[in-house]
Amino acid sequence: MPPAFRYQICMTHIKSLFATRLYHSNLSKFGDPVDPQELEASCWSIAQDDEAGQDWCEANGFPGYTSYASLTDLGWRFPIFEALQKILDQHVAEFAKDLEFDLDGHNLKLEDLWINILPEGGTHSAHIHPHSVISGTTYVAMPDGASAIKFEDPRHAMMMAAPARIKDAREEMRNFIYIAPEVGDVLLWESWLRHEVPMNMSEEDRISVSFNYSWG
Repeated sequence: MPPAFRYQICMTHIKSLFATRLYHSNLSKFGDPVDPQELEASCWSIAQDDEAGQDWCEANGFPGYTSYASLTDLGWRFPIFEALQKILDQHVAEFAKDLEFDLDGHNLKLEDLWINILPEGGTHSAHIHPHSVISGTTYVAMPDGASAIKFEDPRHAMMMAAPARIKDAREEMRNFIYIAPEVGDVLLWESWLRHEVPMNMSEEDRISVSFNYSWG
């Protein structure tokens, strides 16, 4: 008989590279919850008094209201926003650990915090958050029919020659992902991840508070 042959079983390994992480939790995870009714009332109070923000929304064709371009001191105006920031700091710190960032002894710090009130028919087109590290949103009012948030594969622009994915493709293989959060949820993502808010199909307003964290 010929000498024994060593047979090697050839295994194929397919793995995912360059992960895109999405953090989804509840604000109350770290203890003291934020009262959603008080937070909603505070959002409305600020929106009604913020004439500069109202003017900016009208001038820029922004549906509903945002404080993004007008107010930088929500924590000073209402204590509940200061409490919210302390809670968000903990969520962001946990997400940063998952992302395995080397922060070189520094913490990620809140850079921007703003209110969004989106009425029926309102949308927020696809965008990223330049000059930030982590961005996110916590949800204050999500009536039935309120739009989910839509995330886009960051490689999309480089896949012009690729065929479409099959209809029931695995979540991590899809070009777009829709997340339907509930009141009290917080979502975090890296700021380069393009996202949008499709049309609000509810007759009631969709209210959220968004934020950016920077480093250094």
